[in-house]
Amino acid sequence: MDAVSIIELDRELLSFFNQNDNLFIDGVIKTLTSGITWIPLYLALFYIVVKNNETMAQIFFIVGGVLLSVMLAGGVDDLIVKPLVARPRPVNDLATKYIIDTVYGVSSDQFSFFSAHAANTFAIATFMALLVRSGILNFGLFIWAAINAYTRLYLGMHYPSDVIVGTLWGMMCGAVAYFMYSYLYYKRNPHINYISSQYTSTGYSFIDVDIVITTLSLTVLYALILATVNVF
Repeated sequence: MDAVSIIELDRELLSFFNQNDNLFIDGVIKTLTSGITWIPLYLALFYIVVKNNETMAQIFFIVGGVLLSVMLAGGVDDLIVKPLVARPRPVNDLATKYIIDTVYGVSSDQFSFFSAHAANTFAIATFMALLVRSGILNFGLFIWAAINAYTRLYLGMHYPSDVIVGTLWGMMCGAVAYFMYSYLYYKRNPHINYISSQYTSTGYSFIDVDIVITTLSLTVLYALILATVNVF
């Protein structure tokens, strides 16, 4: 398959995901794609870190690891890859913009390849999944990251290949940042595996995990309610 065929397949897949002729769904997606919407989730993740670690040094290492994962994921994308590849977004590409649906108020002059939304969210999800080691939290965070990735297709802001590469790069950055954190932290502190019905294997309370999942669920509910109010 040559480059032309790959680009054409990319456009066909985008047309499949870019089906936004419903005002209610438009509103939900616009809310879910905004970073501001997810501030409560970020605060809940910070809460679980603070609540389940005893010293400022521990908290500092973890927060530093999360920031490193995002800097690697989004920083490399925005500062190096996007300017180098310089691929227009679907909404700005003359070969694409007139054959896809767009949502009012959603636009950007930045380049398309690859998706920083996908990279950043999957980097955070991967780091926190490796840190906490909770099945339900893993499921919730990767669903959250997938939702963010899907919104970029629905809104015509990225091609599927942008999202796929962003997802893979983000997961790799999250894993690299976690293993760097793990190496530096456990070099100075004992590695303890917890065996308990109240804590994960890395010592995080299941009750606090439930708080994060509840926050995630309520945020999605907020997006649904806000879209309903705006439509009616």
